[in-house]
Amino acid sequence: MILNTGNRTDIPAYYSHWFYNRIEEGYVFSRNPYDPSQVTRYLLDPETVDCIVFCTKNPAPMLDRLDRLNAFNQFWSVTITPYGEDIEPFVPPKENVMTTFKTLSEKVGLNRISWRYDPIFITENYSVDFHLRTFEQMAAELEGYTDNCVISFIDLYEKTKRNFPGVRPVRRDERLSLAEAFVRIGREHGMIIRPCGEGSELESAGADCSGCLSCAVLERAVGLPLSVPDSAQTREACSCILGNDIGAYNTCGHGCLYCYANDDRKTVEANRMQHDPRSPFLIGSFMDGDRIKSAEQESCIRRQVSIEDLLVRL
Repeated sequence: MILNTGNRTDIPAYYSHWFYNRIEEGYVFSRNPYDPSQVTRYLLDPETVDCIVFCTKNPAPMLDRLDRLNAFNQFWSVTITPYGEDIEPFVPPKENVMTTFKTLSEKVGLNRISWRYDPIFITENYSVDFHLRTFEQMAAELEGYTDNCVISFIDLYEKTKRNFPGVRPVRRDERLSLAEAFVRIGREHGMIIRPCGEGSELESAGADCSGCLSCAVLERAVGLPLSVPDSAQTREACSCILGNDIGAYNTCGHGCLYCYANDDRKTVEANRMQHDPRSPFLIGSFMDGDRIKSAEQESCIRRQVSIEDLLVRL
């Protein structure tokens, strides 16, 4: 089973103490965001959890206890963007996050880390030229610490349009122009460019459109072939494995204007007040009417490796 932590919030940045407590106790409870009374209990057991996926804008709070995860395979997707406090008011400066990224890369290895440069949007302050110039600088800084970079263009969810007034879709010509330049820059710095949720549109620009959190990506992190159920792939636009998430919406403190996971700051702060690092739930605890089920957990690792699999990995 693949365990996800970051499709709904940023656990490493804001809830690392809670997460390490969960690792120590060996289980975690997660509420269904669309039916909160439906609760899933996951065992945090390396025999059945093949890989823990972290998606974060700030992995720094996790680093001093990272050895507690030695029993688990990990994959880290770290978002580092060039935006200022006008867009990402509580995200650390990109220089700080890049420094942390390098340290993390040295600890977990190239096979287990990815740089995300997303979402990409175009405004007067953040023009196409700005992105080209800044991406080149950041790719040069991160050269040797990752061999892939994930990009995506802003999705205009209703909450995004409400919290980020005036933002517009990125035009197709802009998407293709940026992708072509990013592919070239990435190649110069030893990085493959992988679009996220963009379908196959950017294949013509030379991007790898096979998925940013695909089975192949996770096999590389685990070091063994996986047989992941199709049900774990939750989006039509990509082949990424996004199920089994233990996070919660409306709990991330970064305050990014483009965020799809937060409704508004007031709701986020109210939820964060209910966080108890000793609770098995990220937010709050047990409630009347809870319907608790244990997750069906089986390892996806294929222990019998064929000659063809070995040759592919060589």
